[in-house]
Amino acid sequence: MTPTLLNPAQTAARLPYPLLVSELALLLKDIAVQAPPRVVQPLPGGGSLFVMPALDARTAITKLITFTPANAGTGLPTIQGDVVVFDVATGQRRLMLDGPTVTARRTAAVSLLAAQRLAPNTQGPMLIVGAGVQGLAHLEAFAECLGVHEFRVASRSAASAQALVHHAHALGLGARMVFDADTALADCPLAVTCTPASAVVLNAMPRPDGFISAVGAFTPAMTELSAALCQYFAAKGSVFVDTADAGHEAGDLLQAGLDVSRFATLGDVIRQDMKKPAGPVLFKSCGWAGWDLAAARAALAAP
Repeated sequence: MTPTLLNPAQTAARLPYPLLVSELALLLKDIAVQAPPRVVQPLPGGGSLFVMPALDARTAITKLITFTPANAGTGLPTIQGDVVVFDVATGQRRLMLDGPTVTARRTAAVSLLAAQRLAPNTQGPMLIVGAGVQGLAHLEAFAECLGVHEFRVASRSAASAQALVHHAHALGLGARMVFDADTALADCPLAVTCTPASAVVLNAMPRPDGFISAVGAFTPAMTELSAALCQYFAAKGSVFVDTADAGHEAGDLLQAGLDVSRFATLGDVIRQDMKKPAGPVLFKSCGWAGWDLAAARAALAAP
């Protein structure tokens, strides 16, 4: 009998990237999907408690996780919790998925879907800024589904960067650690920033064929990209956001003084079948319970 409570490995096995990306695109066309605003409750010590419900006609989920930036580098995960999946018709619990695994894989899958639809050049190399769980997930997703074979890894922790490089080598990929992300960006048409977003980590202007997915910042006070870089994308290239909620969550864009409401969402891209724009592209991802619902749908559909 299939277990209801899935550990990290079992959760990952239910969420292969091709299936997850397909389910994300399907969800964005599903008019039955509802995702109320998430509750982000600050905790003493600088952490946050997230309560994120979402539903469609058949499935309802709630993600309940903690985000504890102070755990970085301590051996404890920065994200902990679960995603509980219910059947709408019967109210029965169908699955309980590992929250950090869902968060890592669905976030990487959202970046991947955005790159598939918007990136001018998907050949790589790819720059990964931040060598934690999200950095690893993005490396695996882009290698598997976009065929990227070369990676550059930048991190404030040399040990973490080297560990991710070694993991890439174990997968048969080319990778090396870089100490200056801005310099490395000139050689990388693909980039992702997945840091705690406590400080700017990219200042350099992008390549003409550049694509950056910025996933670390999800409040107005957080940022990974300099204001000048965000303003450059808005003036000389294109900016897209994961959902309209970015209007009050995308710290990078808000701190740059940009009107976030004028940027198309990933849902707009999918529903309107938008063509790839000319010039460099910035994709700002803040997270959304709908992405967790897509993961739940994928987990229920997985063999």
